Amino acid sequence: MARPRERKLNSEFERERSEFDQRVLDIRRTARVVAGGRRFSFRAAVIVGNRKGRIGFGMGKGIDVSAAVEKAVHRAKKELINIPLTKSFSIPHGVSGKAAAARVILKPAVEGRGLVAGGPVRAIADLAGIKNLTAKILGRTPNKLNNAKAVIEALKHLKNLEQRT
Repeated sequence: MARPRERKLNSEFERERSEFDQRVLDIRRTARVVAGGRRFSFRAAVIVGNRKGRIGFGMGKGIDVSAAVEKAVHRAKKELINIPLTKSFSIPHGVSGKAAAARVILKPAVEGRGLVAGGPVRAIADLAGIKNLTAKILGRTPNKLNNAKAVIEALKHLKNLEQRT
């Protein structure tokens, strides 16, 4: 008679927790037409950040949602940028960014002001560890992806106060 296998503790099967948090910005179903009909796939846009000044944005396409999200996370981790933060967890100076038709203005805010931003700007600032920020999305751009790209572009232009002078 065979002995039953010993059960392993959950801690041995659990994955090691990543230092990055992730947030799915957008999931879209896309289709291509083939001879037999339509073939569907999914596109995911994901933001990863460690809430300490590192942030990345990535997009991935897959046959199902989980595959698309996994690819997007992998791409976002490849494209991480460092953001200088002040002692009040704000940005050191005002910046603006542009991607396609989307334009975004980011301004530092005083301690206790909070995140005065909406949509993808808020999600990106939160995962980057920015706690005090004022932001404005300019123009008629309901496109989350271009807004997110514009925010990342603006954050790339940030410099420490020592580097700026």
